[in-house]
Amino acid sequence: MTAAGDERSMKERMLAGDLYITDAEILADQVLSQDLMAAYNATAPGEGDRRRQLLEELLGSVGEQVEIRPPFYIDYGSRITIGSRCFANFGLTALDVAPITIGDDVQIGPYVQLLTPTHPVDAEQRRDKWESAQPITIGDNVWLGGGVIVLPGVTIGADTVVGAGSVVTKDLPAGVLALGNPARVIRSLDD
Repeated sequence: MTAAGDERSMKERMLAGDLYITDAEILADQVLSQDLMAAYNATAPGEGDRRRQLLEELLGSVGEQVEIRPPFYIDYGSRITIGSRCFANFGLTALDVAPITIGDDVQIGPYVQLLTPTHPVDAEQRRDKWESAQPITIGDNVWLGGGVIVLPGVTIGADTVVGAGSVVTKDLPAGVLALGNPARVIRSLDD
């Protein structure tokens, strides 16, 4: 449960990566971001300027020449950083309870999931609705194939390719091809 004497707010606990329970302050942040997400997802293909404006309001930061095809799903948005020249196909889910950092020139296939939230294995803590999160980092020039799932706390090194449908449960080094559930390094891309 909570540490005795911990006087921090639930939001402070969440931002620190510690166990927290969603309260009114956290819920208010979610409502604001969900409204922006809905507006983004309602845009038409010809509304590039409007999409850019909404991404700049929604995300922590977004580089130049970024395209994210709706629908795009987030928890808060403000904890997502996307580098320049990135492309994300339809259905990206980026649950940013903890920070999600995406480098430059990243290619993301359809229906990829970047999942930072995690829940205790202790049944009583789960019943009481405690949760926490761990950050995800995607290096420059990574390609995540369609349906890839990246779990909490994972870092994927630059120039790595993750095959469609893979589940990334642990860090992947730079410059490799990884496939499977759980994703395993198949070979170096330098070969």
